Amino acid sequence: MVDVNKFKKKLLSGQQQIGIWSNIASTLSVEIIGGAGFDWVVLDAEHGPSELTDILAQMQAISRYDVEPMVRVPKNDRTIIKKYMDIGVRTFLIPFVETVEDARQAVAATRYPPLGTRGVSVANRANLFGRISGYMQSAHQEVCICAQIETRQALTALPEILQIEGIDSVFIGPSDLAASLGYLGDPGHADVASAIDGALAISKSADKPIGILAGAEQHARACFEGGFSYVAVGSDMGLLARGSETLRDRFRDVVP
Repeated sequence: MVDVNKFKKKLLSGQQQIGIWSNIASTLSVEIIGGAGFDWVVLDAEHGPSELTDILAQMQAISRYDVEPMVRVPKNDRTIIKKYMDIGVRTFLIPFVETVEDARQAVAATRYPPLGTRGVSVANRANLFGRISGYMQSAHQEVCICAQIETRQALTALPEILQIEGIDSVFIGPSDLAASLGYLGDPGHADVASAIDGALAISKSADKPIGILAGAEQHARACFEGGFSYVAVGSDMGLLARGSETLRDRFRDVVP
């Protein structure tokens, strides 16, 4: 029997969940944050330096903890998604979903025929090397697909994307969305905030969960209060960069 995806179960029940991003591509780094009590952690294979085998090692590093690894794959490609599924990824953050066809392609890549286009491997890590009875028939039930909405085109298609069966939620990428709207480097711009509010309203009206990355505490709290279903409140890279800077600054009076 396939294990229950607790993240997906909570997501679809309406329970809010808190997460963190992992960019450093270190098994030790992800093990540290994986045990901190978050509901989910993004293992980033799009912007981070992680490759497939790195993600595998990071998943193994946090397997002892009750935290769901959400993997952001490099692109919405069925061959790529197939390989990540075979190592046991079941919660996906799919970048640059801009059209209904993009959404359908992502869903199909996670389903075996006749439901989709996932290639068949009879023994892999995802099915415990052939030890899970009925895996091929039931695996898709615990797959969670979070479609990343990060362009003007994606916003336009959002109502239709939300109707695609198998798209469990959408996720706002503020930085790329800001760039697409003409505000590169300014995700806090009023027009970007208005667009995000619109996406939130559309998702709520469709009764579909929506997530977002919000690195600043005040912003993260506002997102939870505003009704976002799941919010990433920081990253291992950010914690290390800002924490080390803060520590250094505390000693400017000793060594300028």
